[in-house]
Amino acid sequence: MLEDRDRSAEDTAVTGAAPAGDEEAFGALAEPLRRELRVHCYRMLGSYDDAEDMVQETFLRAWRHRDTYEGRSSFRAWLYKIATNACLDLIDRTKRRVQPYRVPPLVDPGAPAQPPADVSWLQPVPDRLLEPAADSAQGPASAAVARETIELAFLVAIQHLPARQRAVLITRDVLGWPATETAALLGTSVASVKSALQRARATLKRHLPQRREDWTATARPSADERALVRRYVEAHQRADLGALAGMLADDVRMTMPPHPAWLIGRQALLTFSGQVFKPGSPWYHGRWRGVVTGANLQPAVAHYVEHPTADETKNLDGRFRAQVLDVLRIDDGRITSITSFEPRCFAAFGLPLILP
Repeated sequence: MLEDRDRSAEDTAVTGAAPAGDEEAFGALAEPLRRELRVHCYRMLGSYDDAEDMVQETFLRAWRHRDTYEGRSSFRAWLYKIATNACLDLIDRTKRRVQPYRVPPLVDPGAPAQPPADVSWLQPVPDRLLEPAADSAQGPASAAVARETIELAFLVAIQHLPARQRAVLITRDVLGWPATETAALLGTSVASVKSALQRARATLKRHLPQRREDWTATARPSADERALVRRYVEAHQRADLGALAGMLADDVRMTMPPHPAWLIGRQALLTFSGQVFKPGSPWYHGRWRGVVTGANLQPAVAHYVEHPTADETKNLDGRFRAQVLDVLRIDDGRITSITSFEPRCFAAFGLPLILP
């Protein structure tokens, strides 16, 4: 009953602010929903930058069309409808399609390997932007950031879905909305929602990693996972291939969006890392330092490199510059996936481009 009274008060406030043109009052009601709307748009799009833009677009559309809100649904549901339509419009404009990588792997794994999905627009989201919703004990927003519905493997998998199927699956299976509310959000029938959800679930199952077929809410990285991440940092700092080898799954894969670079298999990754660690190699980067962080509720490491001087590979310049953000997926005590992102994402994580 308390929720009903709160919703009634909210709806009255919105319908009162709209005709009065009270932008400040309207914004005060919309702003608390920004974080969960950003998570919703991020799931739809897979891009942090696009999600930020679509939340802003949602608020602009809501203000422009505020006189159409009549209180028949909650203000929150109304904003979700606007946000979803904004995302659908963007997907339609960009015509992004998931395809397997069309270039050979960075290192030949020695055996035929099926290329992973190329989602060049994929971006990570800092854990700190997920925490407020994750800490909600009750209410509709509490399911917004279950780990296995925000991790990168899930985001890549749902990018295979047609846009409206994606919206149905997120709304029904992630947010837990009833079919009737989902139908109202998408302006379709309950029968269409049920049919789309069935097809979406089948497609999702094909594209999720085997270890994630039956995804459910899980906890944050465990103590063992955190210890493994520390060893991962130390292995890079010592250029220790033996230590790195002990952490990797046989079928570990690495991708580097937006670049069309990928590899699969422990030996392929060790060969690549060996070239990166070895002075004199064309791929030699220099000396490494790492800062542990979190992205998509997964362990992540921001790597910094002290580059060699221009004239001699053995001389280093003394400054550790941002190199790459590795987001790790860990299963059964082994790293099964490394998604490496450019330093341009460091700012969103509050990370400097040069270590002090």
